[in-house]
Amino acid sequence: MAGPTVESVRAALAEAADEDERAKIAKRLTDDRTTVVGVRMRTVFAIAQAHAAMELSDVDRLLESDAYEERMVAVSVLDFRARHPRITDDERRALYELWVRRLDRIDTWDYIDRSAPRVVGLYLLDRPRDVLFDLARSADRWHRRAAVVAAYAIIRSGDLDDPLALCELLAADPERFVQTAVGTALREIGYVDRARLEDFLDRRGADLIAEARRTARTALR
Repeated sequence: MAGPTVESVRAALAEAADEDERAKIAKRLTDDRTTVVGVRMRTVFAIAQAHAAMELSDVDRLLESDAYEERMVAVSVLDFRARHPRITDDERRALYELWVRRLDRIDTWDYIDRSAPRVVGLYLLDRPRDVLFDLARSADRWHRRAAVVAAYAIIRSGDLDDPLALCELLAADPERFVQTAVGTALREIGYVDRARLEDFLDRRGADLIAEARRTARTALR
């Protein structure tokens, strides 16, 4: 029996496509170049899970696609692989390297949120985080969001220094998609160390947009 391929992903998506769903998804996309098949996210994730063993070269091909759901399958496959309890160091490195190399195609908030914490954050738990600071200084808003979202996994490990430094860099970012990620990161920091969140908000809270500030403060309730 043939293994999972790009072609089998496309066939599964086509079979699940729905015109009403296509219209709903199209309304919330931020890039006019992206096409939409019209598949519910729950189904997209199920297709990705069924294809989690596909070759990374095929994941790369899906990332090259302009179809929203095909790239969502790709990042979801990376996520499923990264969270596998028996993943090897070499496998984790391969996932990370593919993600970084194709970051140009991981260009919506939900692609980033789906993949960055485990594919990038878990890889960097015991490694230098220079790449995150490079992303945080990028002119590309999605790169800046990715820097913070990847840090979620680092925060949950109890390591707060670099995530707080990233939040310092991006506290006054003009982009809402970056600010909301900062707010979530700060909330997670507060769950680990309330005092450090309070200190950050005392110093930089006025720089955050109201939405990010509200999210951060939920850890103080």
